[in-house]
Amino acid sequence: MVWGIRLTGRTSVKWAGMYFTGFLLLLIGVLAAMWKLGVLEKIGTVWTLIGLVILVGVGVMFSVANSGTKENIQIDRE
Repeated sequence: MVWGIRLTGRTSVKWAGMYFTGFLLLLIGVLAAMWKLGVLEKIGTVWTLIGLVILVGVGVMFSVANSGTKENIQIDRE
């Protein structure tokens, strides 16, 4: 039992990290495309950084929400 719990914990952290890494790669690709098209010059540095921080925060929330298994605990009261 102890090994099963430990293995489950490792895989959930692994998948959360993989999800977040993929999200960061997507974000870098979108930023590179916007830079190449000249959109980032029109937006400005401050708003670009604000948007980047917000999107990284959303990525962290999604990766944590989609990691691991959700289980219900039932308590038998006697």
